[in-house]
Amino acid sequence: MVESLQPGLSYEFQYKVPEDKTVPYLFPDLPEGSQMPKVLATGFMVGLFEFTCIKAVNPYLNWPKEMTVGTHINVSHLAATPPGMTVTVKILLEKVDGRKLSFSIEAFDEADKISSGTHQRFIINTDTFNAAVASKMNRMP
Repeated sequence: MVESLQPGLSYEFQYKVPEDKTVPYLFPDLPEGSQMPKVLATGFMVGLFEFTCIKAVNPYLNWPKEMTVGTHINVSHLAATPPGMTVTVKILLEKVDGRKLSFSIEAFDEADKISSGTHQRFIINTDTFNAAVASKMNRMP
C-alpha cells in the first residue's frame, strides 16, 4: 500500500444502467425473479459500489500483488432506477485502519438520490488470499 492512501480520498463514478442489471437478471435461474420490475437490482447496485471503491484505491496499491475485498456493507436503496438512466456513485474514504478501509457512499440517478451508506474493504496480498481460498476448496468433501 502506498503511504498516500489517506482519509479524505474522494471518487465519483458514473454508470449507465443496462437492462441486464435489473432485478429479473440478478438470479435468472430462480422463477420468482422473472416477474420482478426491470429496475436496478440492489445486488447489482452493491456491486457498483464495490467497484467504485476498487477504482478509487487501486492507484494506491501495489496492484496486482495487493487488492481489496469487501468485508461489510450497509446501504439503503431509496428509489428505483430504470434501465437507460445513469447512476452517479460518490464515495469518500473516511478511515484507514491498517489494511481496513472505511468508506461513505452516496448514489444518485438523474431524478433521485437512490442510496446512501457505508462500506468496508480490506487490503489483501493476492498470493496469500488465493492460497487460502485454494486450501478451503481442498477441504471440501
